[in-house]
Amino acid sequence: MTAEMVAPAWMHEQITAEQYESWSEEQCAGIEIVDGMIVVSPSASKRHNRLARILANALDAAGPDWNADTGFDVRLQDVPLTNRRPDVIVHRADTIDVTPTRPEHVLLVAEVVSPGSETTDRIVKADQYAKAGIGFYWRVEQAATGVLLVSTYVLDPATKTYRDGDVHTGVVKAAAPFAVEIDLNRV
Repeated sequence: MTAEMVAPAWMHEQITAEQYESWSEEQCAGIEIVDGMIVVSPSASKRHNRLARILANALDAAGPDWNADTGFDVRLQDVPLTNRRPDVIVHRADTIDVTPTRPEHVLLVAEVVSPGSETTDRIVKADQYAKAGIGFYWRVEQAATGVLLVSTYVLDPATKTYRDGDVHTGVVKAAAPFAVEIDLNRV
């Protein structure tokens, strides 16, 4: 086996919340932690980033009690450490300086599905967000026809699973968790 074929040690060792918190922002960029293991995320496309920004900007208009942002960790559990980095996060405005962001700070998360993230975004992350108690999950993806779809889900607190909400194309007109209109044609 050549040196290029040997996997780095970090691929075989669980890390703790304390270890992760000691890392620099650069070390944490482009990764998520699932059950203590580092999961490397590929760089997003310009289309993906633009769509996430359009969603976040529209959701940020929800009012002074909520902020919508992109690109930071939500600590789903401490042991084993699970940090996810949703594409869009709507969180309580009064927690803007609280680190780590926890599920109780979050109202809604949205994931923009990319090639290679289909199963993770459709099944794994939805299940993790629901079990963590995040009230709303939106999944954005491109249909085979090229049309953008936004599927919305609402948490059933009794079962800690998401119930299907609405599916939007063209323009998202959602009433929950607050009234918002988002023109997907701007992408």
